[in-house]
Amino acid sequence: MHKMLVLYPKGQDDAKFRGHYESKHLPLAAKLPGLLAYRYSFAIEGVRGAESPYYCLFEADFPDVATMGKAMQSPEGQALGADVPNYVTVPPTIVHYEVQG
Repeated sequence: MHKMLVLYPKGQDDAKFRGHYESKHLPLAAKLPGLLAYRYSFAIEGVRGAESPYYCLFEADFPDVATMGKAMQSPEGQALGADVPNYVTVPPTIVHYEVQG
């Protein structure tokens, strides 16, 4: 399995971000071809009392890296990327990786 992780740093405009993210952006993400599952959270906490630097995170599961790449290049993936400026104040960090174990 291959995973994409989007880490949105603190400093987002909550009034702008949350409503748009949940009502518009996540439905776009759900349409990605080949997507197996996705999850997100606004309840991100650091370990041992440390403050988390993240406001929100998103995880997407794909069967493999090729499927993820095709999904992001698809019209649905392009629409997803084009939507980001509509709700983000501080750009996210996006990583992807093969899941081991």
